[in-house]
Amino acid sequence: MALTTLALIGFAFSLDLLIGEPRTALHPVAWFGRLVDAVDREWADTDRGQRLIGVAIAAVLPLVPAAVAAGAVLAASRWIALLGAVVAGVVLFLTTSLRSLLELTEEVVTATGDDLETAHERIRGLVGRETSTLSPAEVRSGALESAAENLSDGLIATMLPFAVLAPISLPLAAGAAAWIKGVNTLDSMLGYPSKPIGTASARLDDLVMWIPARVTAASIAGAAANPTALRCARTWAREPASPNSGWPMATLACVLSVRLSKRGEYVLNPDADLPSVSDGDRAVTLVGMAAAVSVLIAAVLSVGVATVGTPPATAVVTSASEVLIRTIAAGLERAVVTNWPVVGER
Repeated sequence: MALTTLALIGFAFSLDLLIGEPRTALHPVAWFGRLVDAVDREWADTDRGQRLIGVAIAAVLPLVPAAVAAGAVLAASRWIALLGAVVAGVVLFLTTSLRSLLELTEEVVTATGDDLETAHERIRGLVGRETSTLSPAEVRSGALESAAENLSDGLIATMLPFAVLAPISLPLAAGAAAWIKGVNTLDSMLGYPSKPIGTASARLDDLVMWIPARVTAASIAGAAANPTALRCARTWAREPASPNSGWPMATLACVLSVRLSKRGEYVLNPDADLPSVSDGDRAVTLVGMAAAVSVLIAAVLSVGVATVGTPPATAVVTSASEVLIRTIAAGLERAVVTNWPVVGER
């Protein structure tokens, strides 16, 4: 299974580099976004009631794409084993995004040199902050911050668990990748302080992204052949409100010797200058190289799991995971969530 896993990671990575993200109307993540939109409403009269509903949403909604992905792989595998593997690779492809991130980042950086209006418009695809008053250097800073953070969210967060679980069970690996993508999407749409219904989603995303964010930081430092950047990043990684996003952003700032900042929120590596156009170009190249390093890390993890795992243990985990997947898929419509604890304000 290790060779199969490596082939599937290479397949998904190659698909992304060759064709990029599917158009929004055809992308399953966009379909899931419509489901999130449907539940983003005032269900209760109080913030506490909204948080309780939010816990149910965070617990149940990511299981929908997970069940669909795992069920598709399981069904395809029972028909033709090779088809099941291909479906798993497609799931991984659909839950990752690198080419689009790099292309948009490069486009924004280039536009800051001679077309600030276009840069202000295009960076809205990368950041949620107000962009109309940003200077060219601040626009580049925002683009670089997003590139570092989204390397974690858009590639590493789903690829790592897929690599670890695929040698055990392809349906489980596909389901895990889809579940994490669902958690990320919930956080991006609901996880704001002004939305009590998204508090649980934000907390869950913080937990899920703890390891991927730090692996991303290590990948950036490794791609730059500068392991001391992690020590530098430790100084600034806790400046952003998120417990995770600061790690890849601060590591990129230290590697490039630039300042990255968001007005009124944080400043990373404050003694350096804001990034120039050439710094932005270097950042795009470096993030791409860091993605390659992360693929190597995933490959090593996959081979390690396949080497350590024993056939009896693998069979037990596979059977248990497939039973769980069937149970989730059959019971989603009947799921009832009650008496959830209140989650604190983000």
